Amino acid sequence: MRFQNVAVLTSEESWFVSYAQKLVEILREEGYQSELFHDHQDIEEAFQVIFILSYFNLIKKQFLKKHKHNLVVHESQLPQGKGWAPLFWQILEGENRIPIVLFEAAEDVDAGDIYISDYIVLQGHELHDEIRDLQAQKSVELCLEFLDNYKNLRPVRQTGKETFYARRRAKDSELDVNKSISEQFNLLRIVSNEEFPAFFYHKGFKHILKISKEEKCR
Repeated sequence: MRFQNVAVLTSEESWFVSYAQKLVEILREEGYQSELFHDHQDIEEAFQVIFILSYFNLIKKQFLKKHKHNLVVHESQLPQGKGWAPLFWQILEGENRIPIVLFEAAEDVDAGDIYISDYIVLQGHELHDEIRDLQAQKSVELCLEFLDNYKNLRPVRQTGKETFYARRRAKDSELDVNKSISEQFNLLRIVSNEEFPAFFYHKGFKHILKISKEEKCR
């Protein structure tokens, strides 16, 4: 079976927008009727497939039932690691081989059947923007794999104990002045210099740190 119409749904304020636009371009080049939406309430027609990627609004069951497949990408081995920013939380925990799954959206959070499981593999030196780029590339790859191999895919029900990650906020970028850079390097890897830079308090002042990387040293 080959699908005809495929939508991509991404919040307008998301970091993923440029990648969503690229995904739509690829889909059109491959012959799909494809559109990009930033609000699920703007999607009036029924689509055979909707890829819901970095979308921040809750979607009700009546919307999901309208379309054949509503697919989400999530960076954890569900049902472990449901919730917010699972990729960054796992890097903070010291992981560099991060599970990533494509699954069917359900009304409950991150609860649908899984179609594809894969990994994002990091070397341990990547900073925020590099990590995001790898995350996006793998997300697009999973979406295209779903379309290419649909007839061979079998949804797998989630099993095991579920765990949840909380939403990361600006306050989570605080460094501890009593710990070494090495001890806190994973935190420095995941901070965003623009949105939520690293910071610390010292002698009555808040100090902001921005991190970048030069070429590899010999």
